[in-house]
Amino acid sequence: MEKFIVKVAPKILTDLRQRLNRTRYPEDLGNDDWAYGTHGRALRQLCDYWRDGFDWRAVERAINRFPHFRTDIGGNPIHFIQARGKGPKPMPIILNHGWPWTFWDMHKLIGPLSDPAAHGGDAADAFDVVVPSLPGYGFSTPLARTGLNFWNTADLWVTLMQQTLGYDRFGSYGGDWGALITAQLGHKYADHLTGIYVSLPLPLDVFLAPFPGPELYAADESDWYDANQRFVATESGYSALLSTKPQTLAYALTDSPVGHCAWILEKRRSWSDCGGDVEQVFSKDELLTTVMLYWITASGGSAGRYYYECLHNPWSPSHDRHPRVEAPTGIAQFEREVVRLPKAWSQQTYNLQRYRRFARGGHFAPMEQPEVLIHELREFFRPLRR
Repeated sequence: MEKFIVKVAPKILTDLRQRLNRTRYPEDLGNDDWAYGTHGRALRQLCDYWRDGFDWRAVERAINRFPHFRTDIGGNPIHFIQARGKGPKPMPIILNHGWPWTFWDMHKLIGPLSDPAAHGGDAADAFDVVVPSLPGYGFSTPLARTGLNFWNTADLWVTLMQQTLGYDRFGSYGGDWGALITAQLGHKYADHLTGIYVSLPLPLDVFLAPFPGPELYAADESDWYDANQRFVATESGYSALLSTKPQTLAYALTDSPVGHCAWILEKRRSWSDCGGDVEQVFSKDELLTTVMLYWITASGGSAGRYYYECLHNPWSPSHDRHPRVEAPTGIAQFEREVVRLPKAWSQQTYNLQRYRRFARGGHFAPMEQPEVLIHELREFFRPLRR
């Protein structure tokens, strides 16, 4: 475990600017509604700002205000933030991101959770906050071996939290892949989990099992089933590609900054609660920070392999007890999440202790609705503290 400072070499930034200057854009006929994918004019505007206005060094300074570390777990390089809590008895919690997220998607949660009194809360709600980069993402690179996916990442995180950091029991939050990692922790390691909280409840055998049938959806969830089917039909092409041939795409993402920006921008627009205007939710600086964390680490390809490894190394249960996820569970259901499964299914799958629905918010909850999540994590874990 060594201290780590984010400091990008000047030659990487010079090369980036040169590549942005040499970009060859395609024609984009009849795509004002983004139906064909990323809209050309919107992408040009963002990339012009990237070249001429974006200040990466300012972002670096903001990132480095948090304490960063790198370690090796089973031959895998792992980067993480550890922000120690300021309170009488901080509770350890690990915050798990997904794709196309980075560890920085959690940054709005870190201060309020680790130092609640400084953010209008109660010091008794303080957490020791750990935010890792998933294997193959960002500064948890380069990948040292194949086969790493959400369920064995949970094994790595138990080693990180218990052996590296000395926390016998801890909580976990996650969205996207992070929700599956969190659920796996609550399934396999329930005895060591204070509790878990997710903002995208999904089956642990997500690549093998169909979504729940329409009979499980309550009256006020009646449109969710059809919306899930539309997502699979119209929005899941990325998953099919990454689950089968991620390396082919890796060459384009690693060589073209504009191509990588287009790849991420379209998902941030489509999957957030932005009403079609992505900058209603994410500023240009926030969008480009995400792209930069993939670009400077050349991790677009290795991050994509997470899908391949999930499909080709299927999850299997660690026990046959019910509920499948035994750790006390809280769920935040945001109405613009990409997939919404019925509460009845969640009650069957998790040891569900808290369930809340929110009218605003999409797939990137820690960035879109950080205040909601801060409140929810404080409220959910308060009675579970020991």
